[in-house]
Amino acid sequence: MSFELNEEQKMIRAMVREFARTEILPTAAERDRTKEFPRENLRKMGELGLMGMNVPAEYNGAGVDTVSYSVALQEIAYACASTAVIMSVHNSVACGPIYRFGSDYLKETYLKPLAAGKMIGSFAVTEPGAGSDPASQKTRAVKEGNRYVLNGNKVLISTGKNSDITVATAYTSKEKKHRGISAFVVEKGTPGFSVGKEEEKMGLCASDTVELIFEDCRVPKENLLGKEGDGFVIAMASLDGGRIGIASQSIGLAQACLDAAVAYAKARVQFGKPIAQFQAIRWMVADMATEIEAARLLTFNAAAMRDRGENFSAAASMAKVFASEMANKVAYRALQIHGGYGYIKDFPVERYYRDARVLTLYEGTSEIQRTVISNHLLGK
Repeated sequence: MSFELNEEQKMIRAMVREFARTEILPTAAERDRTKEFPRENLRKMGELGLMGMNVPAEYNGAGVDTVSYSVALQEIAYACASTAVIMSVHNSVACGPIYRFGSDYLKETYLKPLAAGKMIGSFAVTEPGAGSDPASQKTRAVKEGNRYVLNGNKVLISTGKNSDITVATAYTSKEKKHRGISAFVVEKGTPGFSVGKEEEKMGLCASDTVELIFEDCRVPKENLLGKEGDGFVIAMASLDGGRIGIASQSIGLAQACLDAAVAYAKARVQFGKPIAQFQAIRWMVADMATEIEAARLLTFNAAAMRDRGENFSAAASMAKVFASEMANKVAYRALQIHGGYGYIKDFPVERYYRDARVLTLYEGTSEIQRTVISNHLLGK
């Protein structure tokens, strides 16, 4: 089986690479310092079709395959990991569930502007006592007339402050355990829906991570996603696609690390010659390139399985765990090659190193990915 890109995929890669390296990359370090949300770049990405890549054209999306989405996200992540995670969350776990499970009303009202980049979406499952175990969440939704009243809070929500809508889960029937979880599209500005604490993070500083608070938040019954009790299935299905996104982000960031390390090794002279001539450096570079390529192929395989309509859950977890851990190792080696300069903010590898760390944590930790994979192989 060949994973050579077809002509359309190559065109998408060329277009996104040109945009990312001219529009996003030059100001990435400044955004990391100021924590400025990249709203203008996201608007331009919407015009290019990058904010609804797997959404059909009838809903203002680009209608391309998952491999193309992975390719595009790799290029955005190469330029700015913060922008990449916003794109990934928006496409995978905001547009994705509304397209797959939403009513015609939800698609018309929210999916169309989301796919066009006119609205930004987020995804809220995690709670203070419910991270890897979403069935432990405490947020409740009680139906009262033509509305659901939500009470609870979500934490560590990427893009939560700057999103226009949030796909949020809540129990409509606690007695049914995970089968009693439902999902809702909650619009910014809804009474009772507010942003709480904004987290100070190690990396991805231009992407906000916040607490979301629901206090007697009245959501129209039309904003129920799927049916009551579908929330757990919706969340798990959305996260499968999201893991392809995080794997793609990992590859793009790792490629940026490798390119920076190669350029530095060629320019840095020690003991009378460029350090690129020393075996220790050459072997590190070789390992970095090999591991990036392996992650890319794993990710393309999961994306291709999804495009063929196959069960890609285990493949997505394999791609996510390998690519995210690979990116951390590659970032470590890139900083090591830079020596003391790698620890200084004047060099981009310092930012890459910080940005890489969260890749093994969000959208399912490495340990959860290994649980998914082993369940697939051995049964629960």
